[in-house]
Amino acid sequence: MKRVLLLGDSIRMGYDKKVRELLKNEYEVIFAEEDNGRFAAYTLWQANQFLKQYGHFDLVHWNNGYWDMNIEAPMTEAIHPLNEYENCLRRIIHLLRANGARIVFATTTPVYESGEAQDNTGTEAVINYRNDWVIRYNEAACRIMEAEGVAVNDLYTLCLKGPKYYKCDDMLHLTEEGYWEIARQTADCIRRLA
Repeated sequence: MKRVLLLGDSIRMGYDKKVRELLKNEYEVIFAEEDNGRFAAYTLWQANQFLKQYGHFDLVHWNNGYWDMNIEAPMTEAIHPLNEYENCLRRIIHLLRANGARIVFATTTPVYESGEAQDNTGTEAVINYRNDWVIRYNEAACRIMEAEGVAVNDLYTLCLKGPKYYKCDDMLHLTEEGYWEIARQTADCIRRLA
């Protein structure tokens, strides 16, 4: 059975078990059960841990963005300004390529209303969000993915179709309906590319 790794932040944590359920008879789907991938440098470290533990993956699907663009007081700039974000994305790609995995990058979901919310995975972090940030980081990521020949799972466009972009009350995370929409699109993407 082919092995798939899902990496990413709390958005990934909302759809990972659903993807596993949808693909249970086709793929072994692995992810950090309780650990949020947070920002891209953390995901780079986390990916390396999975590669050490499991060896080869046939496909890795990953997202980063909200934490990278976040400005959490008392900081006055993003955790990863755009150039650092781009560098981390390239490093993740190169690490995963060295493993021989097919790679899919998932865009950051849109922001319906600017604001802030507490991360819902126990980190105690406060995530600030604005759609102009999301657009800039997604555009940068997509340029890199195109240059590197990496497939993109466009979660941003998918979520634009939902009521309030499928955002739950905190306006950062998604409703169950939204997570199921993402899970179905992600499962289809994995079937097509793995």
